[in-house]
Amino acid sequence: MSNLYWLTDEQMARLRPFFPKSHGKPRVDDRRVLSGIIFINRNGLRWSDAPKEYGPAKTLYNRWKRWGDMGVFARMMEGLAAEATVPKTVMIDATYLKAHRTASSLGVEKGGRGRLIGRTKGGMNTKLHAVTDENGRPISFFMSAGETSDYTGAAALLNSLPPAQWLLADRGYDADWFREGLQSKGIKPCIPGRKSRTKPVKYDKRRYKRRNRIEIMFGRLKDWRRVATRYDRCPKVFLSAIALAATVLFWL
Repeated sequence: MSNLYWLTDEQMARLRPFFPKSHGKPRVDDRRVLSGIIFINRNGLRWSDAPKEYGPAKTLYNRWKRWGDMGVFARMMEGLAAEATVPKTVMIDATYLKAHRTASSLGVEKGGRGRLIGRTKGGMNTKLHAVTDENGRPISFFMSAGETSDYTGAAALLNSLPPAQWLLADRGYDADWFREGLQSKGIKPCIPGRKSRTKPVKYDKRRYKRRNRIEIMFGRLKDWRRVATRYDRCPKVFLSAIALAATVLFWL
């Protein structure tokens, strides 16, 4: 198949430091297996439908499950992002990812909260909160149930913000405690005020126009079918798919 995805030698060299050590019998070719995992996640295929060029489907799934449980894919993204230059501007926002019935089943009775799935007007979904640099490259993620407020994601990601000068966000993040938290870290907030505020909030409108880059980032992530629609019941496995997509799209 001419449309198969293959990692290059240069990309493998950047990813190899994050691979877990092999104990006992040597692992199957990392490049072939990891390329197959990326192909499956990007196209939303079943593991049994993996092209034969990537080897046995069971090998791909076992590597995906084992490394996902170990947090290897998340460390790849975080490690490559940490190697980049500290950004002068960061952005924060959130988006909804639709949950397929296979991911939301058996969790409806309890609201699906253990699986970070909630019900909104759009149905069952998961909310992905993200922080990116000024170029829209993701730095960190946080997942919550669909109906969760943006404030929850902001509070969870506040401590992981890099030492930037500015933070761009829409008015959904306009809260005094969030502004004070940013200022205590030496970050200037560029956030429009809510319409309910009695006193208008001043912000840099020219700088704020750059916030569309985080929206573009979410759109590119959703090009991966296994990210746009959540099939995984386990939140950790689904977050691994998101981290893998972000690594391939923005950091390799």
